[in-house]
Amino acid sequence: MKFLTAGESHGPQLTTIIEGLPSQLPLTAEDINPWLAKRQSGYGRGRRMQIETDQVLFMSGVRAGRTTGAPLTMVVENKDHRNWTEIMSPEPGNEPRKKSLTRARPGHADLAGGIKYRHKDLRDVLERASARETTMRVAVGAIALKLLSELDIVGINYVSSLCDIDCDVPFTWDLVDAIEGSLVRCPDPEASQKMVERIDQAKKDGDTLGGILEVRFKNLPMGLGSHVHWDRKLDGRIAQAVMSVQAVKGIEIGYGFRGTRMPGSQVHDAIYREDGKGYYRTTNGAGGLEGGMTDGEDLVVRIALKPIATLMNPLPSIDVVTKQPADAALERSDTTAVPAAGVIMQCVIGYVLAEAILEKFGGDTLPEIQERVQEYRKFVAEY
Repeated sequence: MKFLTAGESHGPQLTTIIEGLPSQLPLTAEDINPWLAKRQSGYGRGRRMQIETDQVLFMSGVRAGRTTGAPLTMVVENKDHRNWTEIMSPEPGNEPRKKSLTRARPGHADLAGGIKYRHKDLRDVLERASARETTMRVAVGAIALKLLSELDIVGINYVSSLCDIDCDVPFTWDLVDAIEGSLVRCPDPEASQKMVERIDQAKKDGDTLGGILEVRFKNLPMGLGSHVHWDRKLDGRIAQAVMSVQAVKGIEIGYGFRGTRMPGSQVHDAIYREDGKGYYRTTNGAGGLEGGMTDGEDLVVRIALKPIATLMNPLPSIDVVTKQPADAALERSDTTAVPAAGVIMQCVIGYVLAEAILEKFGGDTLPEIQERVQEYRKFVAEY
């Protein structure tokens, strides 16, 4: 399975093509649109989320509410494009165009991208570097999550910290409703309130906030991924997908960095077996991955998201045209995207897992894959 996305932040639409989906997967726009809405929600988002109401439109690969096995094409309209038609026009001329950007923003792709591609209007960089690009990755991920759900694989994401405010409620799967009901996707009510207050203060200060997200999946078959080649290791593939998302600066699986401060006897997970249940662990320091493969326990991934680079109280920069010092450019932006980013992370990780499922179990249709996964789970339980 593979996919490609295209489109700019203020272009007419965002587009993706997915190749390799099995046929007979039940799929409608309502399997995807709620995920797009979640991506746009979360306390601390900016005015762009009030303009766009993302809805996916299938252009190929789905008929009568199910996939056909052909390449699947989706588009999402950028409603704000009507205000940017002249600025974003592909026709030559009218340069420098309105809303050109020449004052690079520290922490953004502006300067490095401008130099790499020889743009003096840095809007040619920011339009594709924008996190608006993740809209289609969420759409693709929503399809992957639908495929996983047909195999009884479930995921969740939540905010474990925002700036220096930590969630002090240990995660359990019983907290899913509390997470979904929180403005900041945090299951700790006291921490949630503090996070909201901190976001309000940052907005007043013209500043931005980062945080740490946690994504979990349960009921994954043992043995997804492989130990035999570096590029087949599932932890490496998850890390690449996560680190490719805008503003991500770190990832850990299981105990991660915390495990470096502990002896091996407290980090590694003892193995037990019970007839009818198969192999299991009572701890999960590995975070569900050993040797680049799933080990049957919950997958636990934590992600560090830096504060958004566009500041309403801008940092010093340089104008790439005049070469003179100037304040960094201002663009419409969020105070924080941490709660929404968890949705993006669940989708991009879900895609990697669905890809690994298809690699291991093959099959041109969903029923074939379901049968093979069921038989494999029986084999694992009896091994």
